Amino acid sequence: MAVSQPLSKWQLHLARRALLRGGVIAYPTEAVWGLGCDPWDPVAVERILELKQRPVEKGMILVASSLDQVRFLLDALPVELQREAERHWPGPVTCLLPDVKRQIPDWVRGRHSSIAVRVSSHPVVRALCEAAGMPLVSTSCNPAGRQPAHHSWQVRRYFGGQLDRIVPGALGGNRSPSRIIDIVTGQQLR
Repeated sequence: MAVSQPLSKWQLHLARRALLRGGVIAYPTEAVWGLGCDPWDPVAVERILELKQRPVEKGMILVASSLDQVRFLLDALPVELQREAERHWPGPVTCLLPDVKRQIPDWVRGRHSSIAVRVSSHPVVRALCEAAGMPLVSTSCNPAGRQPAHHSWQVRRYFGGQLDRIVPGALGGNRSPSRIIDIVTGQQLR
C-alpha cells in the first residue's frame, strides 16, 4: 500500500480555493479516486452529476474529516443510532443516516430520506475537508458504467481538463469502495 505524503500548504490552498469557488476536484480516497465539491453548491454538484452522467435521484455520499463535521446530522438522531454510526468511524464505512431535519440539499440526498456519510481516515481526504471547513461530496471518479479510477492517469483520461484540480496523493490500500451500512436496519447495502 502506498502512503500519501502530507499535502503541502500550497496544494491545500489551491484545492480549498477551487472548492470554495464552486469547483470540482479529484482526489485519492481509501480505495479509488473520488470527485468532490461543496455539497451546498448546486452548480458544483450538477457539474459532478454531468461529468459522471449520473441522475440526481441516486444521491451521493458526504465525506468528512471528523465527527465534528457531521455532528449536526448525528445530533438529530437517537443516541443509540449516533453510537452505531460513530463505532464505524473514522474508516472506510459509509453509514446511511436518517436526515431527520432535512439538512442536506435534495441535490445531494437524491430521492432518499437518508444521507450517506463517511468520516474518512485517509490523510488526503481529511486534509481537504479540514481545509474546506466542511464535509464534501464524494463520489467515485468515473463516468457511469466505467470502472472507478485507481490512478491519476485514469482521472485525466476520464475527465481531462474538465476538473478544477487534481489533488496529488496515493490511494489508501482498500481493494473496494467503502461498505455502506444502513444504521437503522443494520443492513449492509454494499
